[in-house]
Amino acid sequence: MSLDVVVIGGGFAGLSAAALLGERGARVTVLEARPSLGGRASAFTDPATGDRVDNGQHVLIGCYHETFAFLERIGASAGVALQENLEVHMIDRRGRASRLACPPWPAPLHLLGGVLRWESLGWADRLAVLRIRGALRRRAPDPRGAGASSTTVRQWLRAAGQTERLVELLWEPLAVAALNEPIDVAGAEPFREVLRRMFTSNRRDSRLGLPVVPLDRLFAQPARAFIERTGGAVRTGARARVTCPAGSSRPAVITTAGETLRPDAVVCAVAWHALPDLFPSPPSALHDMLDDARSTTASPIVTVNLWLDRPVEAGPFVGLPGRTMQWVFDKSRLFGGGSGHLSLVSSGATAIVGRSNDELVDLAMSEIREALPGARAAELRRAVVVRERRATFSVAPGAPARPGTRTPVQGVYLAGDWIDTGLPATIESAVTSGHWAARAIV
Repeated sequence: MSLDVVVIGGGFAGLSAAALLGERGARVTVLEARPSLGGRASAFTDPATGDRVDNGQHVLIGCYHETFAFLERIGASAGVALQENLEVHMIDRRGRASRLACPPWPAPLHLLGGVLRWESLGWADRLAVLRIRGALRRRAPDPRGAGASSTTVRQWLRAAGQTERLVELLWEPLAVAALNEPIDVAGAEPFREVLRRMFTSNRRDSRLGLPVVPLDRLFAQPARAFIERTGGAVRTGARARVTCPAGSSRPAVITTAGETLRPDAVVCAVAWHALPDLFPSPPSALHDMLDDARSTTASPIVTVNLWLDRPVEAGPFVGLPGRTMQWVFDKSRLFGGGSGHLSLVSSGATAIVGRSNDELVDLAMSEIREALPGARAAELRRAVVVRERRATFSVAPGAPARPGTRTPVQGVYLAGDWIDTGLPATIESAVTSGHWAARAIV
């Protein structure tokens, strides 16, 4: 193949597109405006502890088939520890610890087995889960007659006969983590798609996977090495703009170095809010799509990293339903070492993203001490707050349309989690879109 392709954006979408294109023989140049790769899944070194700190916690699911294919391609799949069976530990607001532990039964009976043995649920809650598969097959009800697009997650769960206790302990934590919005705000259809992919006839699809290395080592560094081995180039600190000269069959990419590249194709793999800036003089065929990007609102994530003076026995991760910080991850256990590093995550964090660092640290310490007895006597040695104000796009009913990977302009393709993959803003959506763009080009 003798295709020249420029990929703009060095996150999951751009690097997965570039890796597949390089494997297929294309000559690829990746341009990333930031000093380092990773996009919204990056890492940095904390100067006080020397630890690598992710800009947010990411969890993979066994049904992320495109993501695992990408990691296999670049030789990085060992960076994810995938559960043998779906298992989730929870500590409810009353301080009661319990776990959903699915037995090694054929799917989807394993979920039923796990729920039936979940000690925090009553029999009405356990029986309610039987209704969820039927609800996944049916279209979500819409009181306005406009289809699933105007139904929230909570409305759909109620219509599916799910009890308040089951929603509190299982569906709401899963939905907020996947959609990054409260279940009274987020639309039902993206969540239904996540559940459809998780609870298939393959038990692996429902298992959770946690990175056991920082995010840059998980995918950014291996992807760069793979792209360069296949003859491509990766440039950081390289801001780009795209023009579509009249009468030309090729788009032009103008870089900060003042050079003009004229590839056969360009993949725009930046976040939705950055997309309009790529086109200083967009052709009219792109106006509607760029207007939709400008109109799409964002939902933030706040992560509070705590270093305590002692390990806290919490397991690799624990759900904290009903609290502001919904999950706690023991990074010391995941990455190895004894630094006492915990990472507490608040998804859909609109209500707290504007609080001061001290307020957020106090909130995180209060909730972790309330939930984990081992943390009550622990001394806080270090804290780092990470705000990702535009972590994901909103999936609320009525949100602007999401585009496909092909555009009306010859040679211009799109990638990114905003692309209409049917999924919310997940790693799998980003990688799927990157692979779609690469396949469309080749």
